[in-house]
Amino acid sequence: MGQDLRQEMRGVLDAWAQAIVANDADRIGAYAAQDWVLVGTGGTVDRRQFLDLVRSGRLTHEEMGFEVLDVRELGDVVVVLAHGTNSGHWEGRSFHEDEYTTDVFARDADGAWRCVVTTLTPRAQ
Repeated sequence: MGQDLRQEMRGVLDAWAQAIVANDADRIGAYAAQDWVLVGTGGTVDRRQFLDLVRSGRLTHEEMGFEVLDVRELGDVVVVLAHGTNSGHWEGRSFHEDEYTTDVFARDADGAWRCVVTTLTPRAQ
């Protein structure tokens, strides 16, 4: 895996995080494939559900950042392992998460990376 790909994926994660902190569902959706799914301790949330939560204001983010730990290239698929932190509000209650993320990206027909699966693993304290 080359440094160029690591930097490129770091840029994609940073831009996606900025869209999430802006609470802009359309910008967030631009980084997620149509069949994207988020997997966490509470189960799974598909792209439509996640974007609807953002649009409704039930889910907001004020902070999000990533430390890229590993990038694995598999042709037109890349797996990114990162340590992430984020904070915001869920249905009016504040939250702060410290977790590991595994994001699987596939290159679309236009050559852009779109995330197809995000898995969140809470970081042990």
